[in-house]
Amino acid sequence: MANKLKLGIPKGSLQDATIALFERAGWRIYASGRSYFPTIDDTEIECMLVRAQEMARYVEHGALDAGLTGNDWVLENQSDVERVTSLTYSKASRTKVKWVLAVPEDSPYQKPEDLAGKTIATELVEFSKRYFAEKNIPVKVEFSWGATEVKPPTLADAIVEVTETGSSLRANRLRIIETLMESETQFIANKTAWADSWKRAKIETLSLMLNGAMAAQTQVGLMLNAKKADLEKVLGVLPALNSPTVSHLQDPEWVALNTILETHLVRDVIPKLKAAGGTGIVEYPLSKVVL
Repeated sequence: MANKLKLGIPKGSLQDATIALFERAGWRIYASGRSYFPTIDDTEIECMLVRAQEMARYVEHGALDAGLTGNDWVLENQSDVERVTSLTYSKASRTKVKWVLAVPEDSPYQKPEDLAGKTIATELVEFSKRYFAEKNIPVKVEFSWGATEVKPPTLADAIVEVTETGSSLRANRLRIIETLMESETQFIANKTAWADSWKRAKIETLSLMLNGAMAAQTQVGLMLNAKKADLEKVLGVLPALNSPTVSHLQDPEWVALNTILETHLVRDVIPKLKAAGGTGIVEYPLSKVVL
């Protein structure tokens, strides 16, 4: 029987972003209709769509060899899994999300201790219970099936909710009084699968390429020519992932430079390169950056 890696893809808010990341990394995943078993253009991988909230449990118990889920759900379930790598992306951005304690704008509550004896609604029940218990704050933590932001003050005194920008909380007239944790996507593996040499090699290959695809999203390549006499000035304004590659041209008085830099720096660097004597400056996109 051929080797197979059972891979969990998070169903829901992370699904599209995850499939897009895999495509940039070199794997095409096709999720269609209501099937929970998307196809992938790799005969060594079998995919299954699983809710991020449940992923860590299924990976821990061996139903899946590996999967992607938030660190928040690994902590919520206290799952004993191998953390292969962190991948900082979410449904809308490449930033970490936050689980926050929020109360109505006009409420008197200013800190977690003010909620003693009150009711907290959240989807992150177990982690929230542990958080308040560690602070010795007696509260009632209730599971929220959704629309958590609309529950205070009628159905709960406060909520523990995940947010990227805080815009939904503000729209519902809620005020953050504490951040319980920051979370990002984790690539996790079952401990037994990680001990299997073939599966571990496959997982590490996926990790390498996923990280390479993510790194390329915020960087671009830059190549240019410069006179040897201007080389030091050009190098002085050229940030780089590593030292720029400098190559000799047919004309002995000129060199070519090739480097990688953060996308947000380009608008400032190119004019400086031009002023320092750079010419023939070309910016180009990157597919992957593997360190």
